[in-house]
Amino acid sequence: MLAITGGKLVTITQGILENGVILIDEGKIVQIGENIPVPESAQVIDAKGCWVTPGLIDAHTHIGTGNEPSSSGSTGDFNETSSPITPQVRVMDSFNARNMGVAATRQAGFTTCCTLPGSANLIGGTGFVFKTREGQVVEQLQVLGHDVMKFALGENPRRAFGQKDKMPKTRMGSAALLRETLFHAQEYAQAKAAAYGDPAKMPRPDFRLEPLVPVVEGKMKCRIHCHRVDDIATAIRIAREFHLDYALEHVTEGYLIPELLKEEDVFCTIGPMMTGPYKEEVWNRSLTTPGKLARAGVKVCMTADNGVLTKYLPVHIGQCMAAGLPEADAFRSVTILPAQLLGMADRIGSLEVGKDADIAIFDGHPFCNFTHCTHTIIDGAVYGPHAMA
Repeated sequence: MLAITGGKLVTITQGILENGVILIDEGKIVQIGENIPVPESAQVIDAKGCWVTPGLIDAHTHIGTGNEPSSSGSTGDFNETSSPITPQVRVMDSFNARNMGVAATRQAGFTTCCTLPGSANLIGGTGFVFKTREGQVVEQLQVLGHDVMKFALGENPRRAFGQKDKMPKTRMGSAALLRETLFHAQEYAQAKAAAYGDPAKMPRPDFRLEPLVPVVEGKMKCRIHCHRVDDIATAIRIAREFHLDYALEHVTEGYLIPELLKEEDVFCTIGPMMTGPYKEEVWNRSLTTPGKLARAGVKVCMTADNGVLTKYLPVHIGQCMAAGLPEADAFRSVTILPAQLLGMADRIGSLEVGKDADIAIFDGHPFCNFTHCTHTIIDGAVYGPHAMA
């Protein structure tokens, strides 16, 4: 048994315990509270003076696929730019479990992440969820059953393919090609359903459309890259037309339409917050956006949208707090809300009995740039004390 004692426990769902105890056994939280007796045989981590939170979650990363550390001229493995429509590719096939980003994010207190394909393609393929535990191959980290499909609108697809004189060259071309693909996926799914399993009536197998069947049936969430307000509106419009289960990624100009985002009850993953105005659609980025959306009742998750630099996301969130993001919403943005987005809130995202023992211990406020994560615990396995990196 493992015991964490004396810390300030940020439970997320049950408030803050100023001098709390967590008991862990067989990878699960078995007791949490104040004045809990600690068995003499337990391994003890003394967290006096520390903040103890659920393991942090970034639901939009490119960890493991960016070939880090890279050299001049090298490219990542997360954009398959041979075609604007590549639902058949899986980012797990590019994932290096020994990539430096896994350990770096773990040492920053992150225990679960979702790695996605990039945004060069209108449909970029499937992303997956993993825990930041040590491992040699992707299967040792992957959490099964939580794959998602990546879509992208805006400047990236039209730049990647328009320059090759290929569709899409324009935003209207992007929307049209996405609609056309989803239409064909619906036809394919309907033909399969109408065959009732009879091989003689089944449509010819289509390797590119097959991965989109759960998407058009509403059984797989699609994650739609969109920065500018017109692209956000297009994402919502197409999602409504095809009855998609979807979430919005980046949402840079979401502060212009908080009522619509609230009405849609859609998860919005905001970030990155610390890059320059390197393309038009992020010119209106603001540290005030997460706070404005959270106060409007929008479900805000935060992301660094990166690989190894995911470790700095807590500092980015601190900057957003200084710009008006309430503390409670800041904690929720990297715990219970991304857990809900990933369909894993029954296992992670809060400190509760029965949940996975995924925990981070910090020697100060988790979102202060002076703070150091001392220990990360994943399924009850202790990593730390961490050295300063």
